[in-house]
Amino acid sequence: MDVKSMKYHLYWLYCQFELITCSYLMEPWEKLLFYTFNVTMLAMFLYTAYIFVPVRISTAFRFFLRFFGGQQENAVSIVK
Repeated sequence: MDVKSMKYHLYWLYCQFELITCSYLMEPWEKLLFYTFNVTMLAMFLYTAYIFVPVRISTAFRFFLRFFGGQQENAVSIVK
C-alpha cells in the first residue's frame, strides 16, 4: 500500500468518524472540546485496563486453580 492511498484511507476513516459522531456540524471550539474529552476518556480507560486487568486475571486464575487440582499453600510454606 503506497503512501497516497494510505493517506486517502485515513482521511476516509476520519470523514466516517465525523459522520457517525455528527461532529462535522460542530464549530471548531466545540470539536476541540469534544475530541479532548473523548481522547481523555480513552486514555483513562486504557490506563485502568493496563493497571487492573492483569491483577484481576491473576486473582481469577488462582481462584480457579484451586478447583482444578492446584495445591493449597499452607502456613509452613509461607513462612519458609
